Amino acid sequence: MQPRMPRRPVQDQGSLHADDDAGLGAELAAVVAGARRRAVRDGDRQVDTAHLLHSLIEYDPEVRAAIGDAPQLARLLGYLVQRSIGYGLRWQDGVEDSGALPAAPRAAVKGDGTWSPTAAAALRYARGRAARRGGAGPADGTDLLAGLVVDPRSRAVEVLERAGVAARALAARVDRDGEGDGDGGGDGGTDGGMWDAGAQRRTSSR
Repeated sequence: MQPRMPRRPVQDQGSLHADDDAGLGAELAAVVAGARRRAVRDGDRQVDTAHLLHSLIEYDPEVRAAIGDAPQLARLLGYLVQRSIGYGLRWQDGVEDSGALPAAPRAAVKGDGTWSPTAAAALRYARGRAARRGGAGPADGTDLLAGLVVDPRSRAVEVLERAGVAARALAARVDRDGEGDGDGGGDGGTDGGMWDAGAQRRTSSR
């Protein structure tokens, strides 16, 4: 049995920046707005991939099913909700930018709702993944999940792994599930090289 998640009307999501909902479906636009609202409310410097993951889990049942069973989801949400008092304290004054994906960061004032470079890259990845499927369909929650886990140094991946979710296996599973909708190649596939490089950097930094 999956944990009960709050459902909020799409119309009550707070304001989006002008181009944030471009290429996103209504549900994913709600996820994006919810992530920004959470970051602004908590006074975080930028909206990062952990904010997006938290909002995505709350809104999208397909994403919850992809991540794991009820105990895993409960553990993951426990880590996400305690970011302001736990390990996430060290994130408050830093900028999430692994450098693994190209991004064009904007100067950010604490709590102004701008995106971290890694979160902005994840959103672009989601739009690109949807476009590669063909047709005019917008990006959905699974596209964004793929964008969050493709970078092994993102905060979303750090939280997933702390909660016992194997992020690399999740990335491969999401990518495999999307193969029927596109060619799965190019920028749309899971970058194993990126994961290997990220693992080496983490090991060398310990």
